[in-house]
Amino acid sequence: MPTPLTGAGTPPAPPAAATVSTRRRWAMLVVGTAAQASSATMVHGPAFLIPVLHLRGGMSLAEAGLVAAAPMAGLMCTLVAWGLVVDRRGERFALLTGMSGVVLAGLAAVLVDGPGQVAAALFVAGACSSATNAASGRIVVGWFPPERRGLAMGIRQCAQPLGVGLGALTMAYLADAYDVATALWVPLVAATIALALVAAIVIDPPRPPASERAGAANPYRADRYLARIHGTSMLLVVPQFVVWTFGLTWLVDELGWAAGLAGVVIAGTQLIGALGRIGAGHLSDLVRSRTRPMQWIAWAAAGTMLALGAAASGSGPAVVALAVLLLVVASAVTVADNGLAYAAVAERAGAFWSGRALGIQNTAQYLVAAAVPPVAGVAITQWGYGAAFALAAGFGLVAAAVVPVAQERAPS
Repeated sequence: MPTPLTGAGTPPAPPAAATVSTRRRWAMLVVGTAAQASSATMVHGPAFLIPVLHLRGGMSLAEAGLVAAAPMAGLMCTLVAWGLVVDRRGERFALLTGMSGVVLAGLAAVLVDGPGQVAAALFVAGACSSATNAASGRIVVGWFPPERRGLAMGIRQCAQPLGVGLGALTMAYLADAYDVATALWVPLVAATIALALVAAIVIDPPRPPASERAGAANPYRADRYLARIHGTSMLLVVPQFVVWTFGLTWLVDELGWAAGLAGVVIAGTQLIGALGRIGAGHLSDLVRSRTRPMQWIAWAAAGTMLALGAAASGSGPAVVALAVLLLVVASAVTVADNGLAYAAVAERAGAFWSGRALGIQNTAQYLVAAAVPPVAGVAITQWGYGAAFALAAGFGLVAAAVVPVAQERAPS
């Protein structure tokens, strides 16, 4: 039976449990989660401003979309660079520097006038926010013992749906009731609070002496384990973003639901997805493996998407009800692997490579996520929602074959 993982050639860090209290470890996890959640609100929240930018700001949908996409573009450009900062300077420095940049750029977005200037400020905010992604792995791996890391990373990966949910609940309303600048205060205030909490609570986890950095083996040269984890995550992004991007549209356009009701259902799936990440992480602790649950999730994602495709192509009240239920299940299943992949990458990469490895992991996922909506949109236009959902199942099957179960080692 394969045993879970450690960084090849990397000396083990001192036991984290002996250096900080249990309360402090969990407090740092909560603060790290809050920091990334506030960054997620800054990066994804501007998408909820599109209706106001378009209808009242006189912008075309394409122009409004560019403003909303600016922070995402900034984030994708700097993930690996922030990973290098984490590897060289540590998690606390990266979080403090990155969150300070988010606050300053967010303030600029509130104060400047004109869509071009707002987009530029949001681009910088997104570029700084990726520090929270890169710093996540070592805080969990460095401060939590192996038998708690899966659960801890599952909680950590709830940050994105929580941040998106905060933006959905507040920014669209504030933009409509007041203006775009007022709505942008939401991520700005959230980032400011997170920055203060990071400064007060987060400390760097133990790691080998800096003098050993030059001798730390490149984990990508040892074997293809990390590359296959990246590949598995990239493949599973496809069904995830097919459901995330077109689930609401399917409910409204195909089933005739009111947009408000459809929005409530989709918001509920975000919460269920967050709980799914926690459950998957806890399962990985129980079975002492990150990759075997990833493989199970890939199979489940394939089966659920295939069933959803068949139900979405059918008709009749019972079939429609089943399709909606499968949409909810698919929304939870297709995101459940994220925390497992992060834990697997951070554990194998080691103290001096985890930042860059997580930067590569994030960049790869975001690149695939950016390609999914237009490609899936073409598939839906040509063959319908049911066919597009079913085609996404194939990526889950390939992911189940790619996940490197046999190469996993015991975590340290």
